[in-house]
Amino acid sequence: MTCHLLLFLDDVRRPGLDGTLDYARPGDQLVVMSMDRLARSLIDLHRLVDELTSQDISVKFLKEGQTYSLNSTPIAKLMLGLLGSVAEFERSIIRERQAEGIARAKARGVYHGRAKALSDEQLAQAREWVDVG
Repeated sequence: MTCHLLLFLDDVRRPGLDGTLDYARPGDQLVVMSMDRLARSLIDLHRLVDELTSQDISVKFLKEGQTYSLNSTPIAKLMLGLLGSVAEFERSIIRERQAEGIARAKARGVYHGRAKALSDEQLAQAREWVDVG
């Protein structure tokens, strides 16, 4: 039986990943858009892929066109390292450029941070509900 699980991960807390790892069973295939969506570093990527493949869960990366399983060849493992390094590098460059852009926007006075998700009334209501239990 093959179960395809498609992940779009962005959150630092990673509840989607945690839930997926708990749900996945031997014989499943985890389908991820790209390596940098699954892992935040090369070490994390190797750890996750090794953990999943050791449980007979294959991992397929759509952007990179790579699939890893228990039967992965040494060349596939080399490609994981190479492509994972490139993904980590791209991610760090993006973060660097983003930080530069934010700094420039703050200097011009046009950056005000993230928009509020809740109005003041909604926030007060939420605090009231928390206090009530």
